Formats: sequence, C-alpha cells, structure tokens
Amino acid sequence: MERNLIRKVARYAALCALLLPAEALAHHPGGTSNAVGAGPINTIPASTLEAGHVGVAFLYEMIQYGGLGDAALIAAAGRHQHAHSIGTIASVALGAAIGITDDFMLSLRLPYVRRTDIREGHHAHGAGGAAINTVDDRGDADGVGDMTVLGQWRFFDATATGAQAAVLFGFKAPTGATGVRDRAGELLETEFQPGSGSLDALLGAAFTQRFGSWSFDANMLGVFAGKGAQETNLGRRVQYNAAVSYRLFGGSSLGAGRRDGPAGRALSHSPEGLHSHNPIQVRDDVRRHVHEPEPPAGMAPMALDLVLELNGEWHDKQTVAGVRDPNSGGNVVYLSPGLRISHGTVSGFASVGLPVINEMNGLQSKASWRIVSGFAAAF
Repeated sequence: MERNLIRKVARYAALCALLLPAEALAHHPGGTSNAVGAGPINTIPASTLEAGHVGVAFLYEMIQYGGLGDAALIAAAGRHQHAHSIGTIASVALGAAIGITDDFMLSLRLPYVRRTDIREGHHAHGAGGAAINTVDDRGDADGVGDMTVLGQWRFFDATATGAQAAVLFGFKAPTGATGVRDRAGELLETEFQPGSGSLDALLGAAFTQRFGSWSFDANMLGVFAGKGAQETNLGRRVQYNAAVSYRLFGGSSLGAGRRDGPAGRALSHSPEGLHSHNPIQVRDDVRRHVHEPEPPAGMAPMALDLVLELNGEWHDKQTVAGVRDPNSGGNVVYLSPGLRISHGTVSGFASVGLPVINEMNGLQSKASWRIVSGFAAAF
C-alpha cells in the first residue's frame, strides 16, 4: 500500500504542464500549469509525471478588461492611431500529459477562445474632405485556438533537500481559426482572432523547493513568435511566475507527522511526506511519534492546499506588415490567491488574479481581474 501511495503522489504532484501557458497580453488568455497535488496553480513546477502515467485536465479562464470609452477611441482615430477596446476574454481548454520517462514529460493544450465587445475608433473623410471619427462596434469573436506542445525535462532531483529543476521547451502550432469576421463581414485583425496563424517556439526553466507542508515554485518561459496570419507577428513574450503553496490539511496520514524526530525528517521534503527510500520504515516512525492509525485500505486521501502566486508576462509590441503597433504589448503582473481541493488523484482548483502591475504601451484596455478554475486527474 505504501509503495502505491508513493506512486500516486508522484503522479498527481507532477501534472506541472498539463494546462499550458498561452498569451495573456494582446488580449489572449493565459493558462495554468499545475492542476493537482500540492503546489501552484498558474506557475509551472519542476516535477514530472512518472514513466507510463498520464493526466487529463479541463480549464476555464476569464479575464475582465476595463474597456475604453468612445471619447478615447474617437480621439485616437483623429490622431490616425489604431486603438481598440475589448470587454472580456474567456477560454476553455483541454489538456493531456504523459510521462515518457520518470524525468521527461510531454504535454499539450488545446483552447477554445471567445472575445467580447470588440470596439475600435474609425477615421474617415466626408464630403469636402471633412474628417469623420466614429466608433465601430465589431461584436464578438470565438473559435478554436492554437495548440501548445511542451516538453519538460527534469535534470535535477535532490530527494534529500526537496529541490528540483527542469528545462521547458516546445512549440505553439497554428491550429486556431484565423478567418473570423465582424458584424459587418470584415475580417478581424489577427490580434482578435482565436488563432495566430504562426508557429512559435517555447523555451524556459522551472524550479521547485519543497519543505514540510510548504512548496516554493518558480518558472520563466519565453515565447518566440513567428509571422502569422495577415503578415502579423504578435510579438515575443516572457512569462514569469512564482508561487508559495501550503498544505492546510490532508493528503495522507503521513502529513501530520512531527518535524523534530526521525519521522519529521522523513516527511520534511514533500507535502505528502513520502520522500523516502524505505516507506515502511517511515510509516512505522510516524506511528511511534504521532500514534496515528493506518487509513483503511482503498480510502482516498482528501487534501486542501492554499496557494499565493505572482503571475507576470512581458509582451513585445506586435508588427503588421513590418510596421510596429504602438498600442500593443506591455507588462502585467497578477497577485493570485487560490485554493485546490483534491481527493486521491482527482483535483479541483480556482485562482483569482488582481493586477498589481498593469503597464500597457499606448492606448489599450487594461485587465481588471482574472479567474482561473478547473479540474484534473492522473492515472
């Protein structure tokens, strides 16, 4: 039983890239990285799935923007600037991951994206050459987004200290729709489309440090965008995240062990208390120190994790036909408290992000808040 429990913990704690990051700026939704087990929600930890094991997940994300008023859009149009406003972005995504080896995992994510209340200023000339500046209500846009494939190789795993490090690499494939039209039948610009039409490279790293019921995780991921639909390059991105997670209760009877004796030392490197080469000895030590009974066979452990994250993304300006758009790109950082409740290897989670840094280039809608939620399971 102890060995099976160890394998279960390793599986669900390692769903680190099951729901992959996507574009959070330029009005593309973001993502989550870890769906189940003690650890972060949006940050990618360094853990990997065991060889031969798989995970599946479902994610819902919504970003609410503070839209620009008509006066601001009309003023921008009068200056011959392309400025737009957007209300919300919502996405649902399916994710899957498989452990190729104990230290190498491959995962993918396919989203369905919806943008609402797309509006932009319009500049024209009437009779006699008089300038006419108006606001066009272009409606909503939705469709299948681009699929992301991410490989994760854990090159460092120190059981004695609870530290892990991994390299991230992969690509975003142009599977998304790029031909969505507005209410007037005009083709929407690439920045509003569900897909980009570009093949993008991904490269980054992740780090995890576990101690007792705590886990610290951090990652950085660069997205190198190629030229996509309508001769548009949406710009390079750098996503950077850090998270502190705490197992409030549950997960295993081992989690309650004291930290001042042999049992405490055996438990100190994992939220589940299972980093040991001799799990039977660990179980015996815990019983001697805390006198906790063996859980009934087949009983799935219940656990609750508290998570606090900083989730940031810097986005370069986009270019269209070689011309850089001054009203694009920027830097946003969310402070994101969250909760995860798990039962065995099934988990549900939710995170609310509030922007603490919201520096956008030029005239753009700014994010007001973000919600990420979903569930996942490992097998």
